[in-house]
Amino acid sequence: MSAISVGQAVVLGVVEGVTEFLPVSSTGHLKITEGLMNIPVDDRSVVGFSAVIQVGAIAAVLVYFFKDIKRIVSAWFRGLVNREERYHHDYKFAWWVIAATIPIVIVGLAAKPLIDGALGSLWVVAGSLIVGSGVMWAADQMGRHKRGEDDTSFQDAMWVGCSQILALLFPGFSRSGATMSTALIRDLDRVAATRLSFFLGIPALTGAGIYELKDALGAGVGAAPLAVGTIVSFVVAYASIAWLLKFVAKHSFNAFVIYRVIIGVGLLGLLATGVLSA
Repeated sequence: MSAISVGQAVVLGVVEGVTEFLPVSSTGHLKITEGLMNIPVDDRSVVGFSAVIQVGAIAAVLVYFFKDIKRIVSAWFRGLVNREERYHHDYKFAWWVIAATIPIVIVGLAAKPLIDGALGSLWVVAGSLIVGSGVMWAADQMGRHKRGEDDTSFQDAMWVGCSQILALLFPGFSRSGATMSTALIRDLDRVAATRLSFFLGIPALTGAGIYELKDALGAGVGAAPLAVGTIVSFVVAYASIAWLLKFVAKHSFNAFVIYRVIIGVGLLGLLATGVLSA
């Protein structure tokens, strides 16, 4: 039997789609949801399933930002054969995304046993949710919000790309939260910080999903739950992206900070009382 049923896959797909790009930690929410449904969060196939359905959310980014991605990729290919095109911001930005993805790939491969083991504990998730909330609040207060997307630099991309490692090592910190907070500290405005987080997430999350696919299928998750979870994740994530970009254009990240603290404290309570197992 599959470690995850189709019905559970639908629920997890919704959770993934809603939370992947919001700065609230999709990994944390998936682990909490899996725990509440009595799905073993440290099961190899379950870890793989969580990574694979992220591809659905990434596909939503590809569709939503298709024109932007097409422009950047086209500029990159033109720059490979035309020296003059290499001065174009889009050409340079494509290389920055590639370079900024390398650190998380190296750490992800090197630390995979630890990530799948001790660092996957719900105690780590709870602590990371709370600590990450403080970082996000401080970043939103410190940032001057004066630089737009066209003002991003190689240094911005590398700092933001490397910040993804925090979420990789401490599930609950949130990849989106870490990247957006770092971009805000670099004085990007909230919309630019959010869009940069999206673009840098494409190669990292797609690669993780492809890498984990063999574990998800080979260790106990059926093809049907994987397909359903990925499709649901795509649909829900597309709506989530559209909402988030409109929200950050007019609001601070304080609502996410408060929500994360509430979830983190609530999770600590569930663990301390034995309602959930770490």
